[in-house]
Amino acid sequence: MRDPIIAWGFSTIGLARWSEIDLPDPFNILGQARDFGMLYGLCVSCGPMKSRTIASATRGDREFTDDEISQFSDLISRLHEFTEPPRSLTEAQIEALRCIAEGDRHAAAAARLNISESALKARLTAARTALLARTTAEAIQRARDYRLL
Repeated sequence: MRDPIIAWGFSTIGLARWSEIDLPDPFNILGQARDFGMLYGLCVSCGPMKSRTIASATRGDREFTDDEISQFSDLISRLHEFTEPPRSLTEAQIEALRCIAEGDRHAAAAARLNISESALKARLTAARTALLARTTAEAIQRARDYRLL
């Protein structure tokens, strides 16, 4: 949070040139950036606070044009949407993932949930799809990462 650009990104949704951001810089972060030729920059911030995406770009020769800023913002917004965690899983999907995460095999998990193995597999497949995971193990990890499990 020492970087005023990142602080701006957490406090604002939108886009701005660095020159338009008027925040204190007590640690001289932007001064240090200038020392490395990063004279002109832009920042884009999107998404809810719990999964905010903040991106910045710099150049040394001139300010970014409005068109360049718009293109950068569109790209960051698309990337954010692609990586945005799912809002939630169904309770059935969470139960299925939890059983497997706790070490149950498919047959045992299905019996524990009082459903067929094919119903369990369908729930796991739906959870993998919602979490953009290739495997059940990856789905379990993502569910944990997103605090859904």
